Amino acid sequence: MHQPERSGVDLKSFVLPDIGQLQETGDTWEPYRLLDPAGEVVEPVAVYFRDLLASDKPPSTLRSYGHDLLRWWRFLWTFDIEWDRAISVDARDFLLWMKLADKPVRAHWRHRGEPGGEPPPARAGKAGIPNPVTGKPSSSPKYAASTRAHCETVLRAFYGFHLDAGSDHLLVNPFPLDRSRGRSRPHAHHNPDLPFAPVRSGRYRPAVPKRPPRRIPDDKYADVFAGLRSDRDRALLAFWASTGARAEELLTARETDADAGQQVIGVVRKGTREYQQLPASPDAFVWLRLAQEAGWSKGVPRGRGEPLWWTLRRPWRPLNYHAARAMFTRANDLLGSNWTLHDLRHTAAYRMANDPEMNLLHVQQILGHRRLTTTQIYTEPSEDEVIAAGLAHHARRSTRPPVQAALPAPDYNPDSLSVLFGSDPA
Repeated sequence: MHQPERSGVDLKSFVLPDIGQLQETGDTWEPYRLLDPAGEVVEPVAVYFRDLLASDKPPSTLRSYGHDLLRWWRFLWTFDIEWDRAISVDARDFLLWMKLADKPVRAHWRHRGEPGGEPPPARAGKAGIPNPVTGKPSSSPKYAASTRAHCETVLRAFYGFHLDAGSDHLLVNPFPLDRSRGRSRPHAHHNPDLPFAPVRSGRYRPAVPKRPPRRIPDDKYADVFAGLRSDRDRALLAFWASTGARAEELLTARETDADAGQQVIGVVRKGTREYQQLPASPDAFVWLRLAQEAGWSKGVPRGRGEPLWWTLRRPWRPLNYHAARAMFTRANDLLGSNWTLHDLRHTAAYRMANDPEMNLLHVQQILGHRRLTTTQIYTEPSEDEVIAAGLAHHARRSTRPPVQAALPAPDYNPDSLSVLFGSDPA
């Protein structure tokens, strides 16, 4: 059925307004809530969040989904569209805007509403230029394909939930499936003897390029480590690069989780939320002990149930992900690099997977991968190793004597060869 275009939608000049908010409550029954510009709870999102909690989704999933829903609601509020009256044209325009427009640049939350608290100027320069130190593309002012794909998936699932629940007035899912699929289930008639082929799910879902994991080479890792300013930061880096734990998994550890005698540290895994002890390097525990002694002498709370990682200044607060990322960003700035905290997990994975004495199944268990195929990507050569091998190949060829052109045997008649090949072989 053809749906009419909406009038008054100018995507070229549209700027997503900073209205509404995703509020963290600290309440286990309602960890996050989406508020409209008047401060009222957006009830359809609240119902969806309750369903996610009942489906055993962690609060971090609600936070991730909530940002996508807030972005969509801001779009609806701007053009005065009721959430249950949105059509596929609205979804198309929204995802087209995400593809072509620059991301909104906000002022820091501490300075919003203050004089001079305007957003910084728009970022200039070409996006995607490789960093000269790491080789990773620079940050783009536009939404990444993975961000757009995640947003499309979340919104399609949100409307699918309300359609199944029989919400009033909602007739269609504005984020439709791909036309080639119709209403069929993906892989409905799949041959179990054949691998699964990728299936395009959403009509407006972008193609996400495959990104190989990036590790930090040992020499560059030493440079990053030398740029850190405290024993706490050195301990964090040593644990991340030796255990393969995700950044937030390590930051939730408590004092009782660090067992220097057994050389293990316990973390709660992101996906399963199971408690797991991970082996760590000896130097990580040395740096941890130095950091603890320095903190305890200044008055940092101490106790087996206390958080393991704290801020360096009063008032003492448990170290969160954003503060840890800011610490790592400062170390990156000294080198002109753009590695991330997650690259430390990739670094640990590469080190373990390429150790000939290390069983790949053990690496899988340490990293917490559900499938062995996910772990096997770390056995493939990294991009810097491929480039180094290619350069070495060209260097070896440059030292060889030039190859002389082969001349025809003297028994052949040059005139016959000229007729056969169209040119004089000599």
